[in-house]
Amino acid sequence: MRRHILIIEDNKTLNNLITRELSNKYKVSNAYNWNQAQDYLDANEPDIIISDLKLPDTWVHNHINFLTNIAPTILLTAYANVNDAVNAIKSGVSEYLVKPVSPEELMLTVEKTLKINDLKVDNRFLKKRLKNEYVTNYAMIGESEPFNRVKELILAVAPTDMSVLITGESGTGKELIARHIHENSNRSNRNFIAVDCCTIAENMFESELFGHEKGSFTGADSQKRGLIEEATGGSLFLDEIGEIDTKMQAKLLRVIETNTFRRLGGNKIINANVRIISGTNRQNLLEMGKSGEFRSDLYYRLNAFSIVSPPLRDRRKDIKLLVDFFLKNNKFSQRANKEFALKSIKKLNSYNWPGNVRELKNVVERAIVLSGNAKQIKTQHLAFDSGEDEYGGDISISFAENSSLDEMNCKYLSVLLDKFSGHRHKVAKILDISERSVYRMIKRCNLDV
Repeated sequence: MRRHILIIEDNKTLNNLITRELSNKYKVSNAYNWNQAQDYLDANEPDIIISDLKLPDTWVHNHINFLTNIAPTILLTAYANVNDAVNAIKSGVSEYLVKPVSPEELMLTVEKTLKINDLKVDNRFLKKRLKNEYVTNYAMIGESEPFNRVKELILAVAPTDMSVLITGESGTGKELIARHIHENSNRSNRNFIAVDCCTIAENMFESELFGHEKGSFTGADSQKRGLIEEATGGSLFLDEIGEIDTKMQAKLLRVIETNTFRRLGGNKIINANVRIISGTNRQNLLEMGKSGEFRSDLYYRLNAFSIVSPPLRDRRKDIKLLVDFFLKNNKFSQRANKEFALKSIKKLNSYNWPGNVRELKNVVERAIVLSGNAKQIKTQHLAFDSGEDEYGGDISISFAENSSLDEMNCKYLSVLLDKFSGHRHKVAKILDISERSVYRMIKRCNLDV
């Protein structure tokens, strides 16, 4: 996508010359006075602005401050005045050029300004990435045939800019796959933003995704960039995409089709330079389209390329590799140098793993704690019933005398979450409610999951 430049210059000849010089490489728009510039900026956000220092219908400090809050700004002036230059730099201007400007100098200044701005964005991302210890947290562990197939698909689709739909049960690593698509793409030096669509309240989803303007609703005390803007140049992963309502589905479809969006309460058209990757544990998104629950046109847009994340029971060859990885990278450093006994490994291999890799990680961490100072983790340290049916097993709950209905509901929810290792999809299926409703109950009950 070509970068977008706005030129604000009242000298039409100079404006047209600059436009002609830059338009071979960039998308260029023009304004010949401040009123035209304001009208344009009310509906658009360019990547960079080139503006005359003194326009006939404005005051210098007003329009400089306004512009620098929108995009990196290069100022042009016919007079080399040191005070004006100092004031401009203090106001946040990126560069200050004196007319007449040679084409070579102008092009170099534009390229340098864009590069510096990109470096600032990249620097923020790299700091965040180092903080999260990316390599350790998001390693692709597995050598089984189903998992190797996933890795092949990641490498095939990553260099493209295609939308990808990742399907699979909860806990199989859909976000991990999305991250590795991003890491192997041309967008890898920009942000990867992951969103769990279940965890955002319906009335806040639009604001979170698109951002909002100051005063757009009660409590909107300032402008806020949305997740699409935060992921500019990078990738946006929308997990559990099947949980968003049809109104938001329509707005997301428009973003994908036009590569533009507007903040909530705003009129500006903003470029959406972002790759959309989505995930769902629902196997019937297309069927949901027939019933009106999920737009079929959005489904086909999201599913330009599909990857199925296999359940752990279909990649048992990887269990030992995953166990060793979780042991080596466990968060209990004082309990290092442990190993699983052969019988323990056999028991792990015989289990059905309804909670998949996420459940295996929980089982390993609990076993590390339960084994205490022992070097070897034995079968008695594994906190699950081997061979148990996915939803089988009795549940025993005791309540305090005169417990309220709400307290009993919270207690039951807590037991179910513990039984299924915190997997909302399994709990939602038992309770016959949506995952979003389970999340709300978790928040209301103040449960730590």
